[in-house]
Amino acid sequence: MNILLADDEQRVRSALRLILQQETNLTIMGEVNNVTQILDYTDAQMPDLVLLDWELPGGGGANVLTALRIAEVPPAVIALSGRPEALTAALEAGADATVCKTEPPECLLAAIKSCAEKR
Repeated sequence: MNILLADDEQRVRSALRLILQQETNLTIMGEVNNVTQILDYTDAQMPDLVLLDWELPGGGGANVLTALRIAEVPPAVIALSGRPEALTAALEAGADATVCKTEPPECLLAAIKSCAEKR
C-alpha cells in the first residue's frame, strides 16, 4: 500500500514514518504539510492511502476529504487528530477510518490494514 503522510508537524510525520517503515507491505510515497500539497500530490502520484491531519491548516479536513473523493482514483483516507470530537466529525464527513494521535501504533496499523482489505 502506497501512503502519503499529510501533517503540518514535522515531528508527527517523522513518528509516522518510523512506525510505517517497519512494515514490509507499506511504502511511504511522500510527505506534505499543507492542503495545496496534498491535492497536487494525490493528483500526480495517486497514493492508495492518505494519513490526514484533520486540523491541517489551510482548508480543514472536511474540505480536503471532499476534494480527494472526486479524484480520478480516490485514495482511502485515515483522519488523524488529538481531539476525539474532530475524529467524530471526520467519520461523519466520510473518512475511511480515524486514529487519535495519542493511541498506540497498533491502532494506526490496524486502521491501515482495514483500509487495505477494503481496496
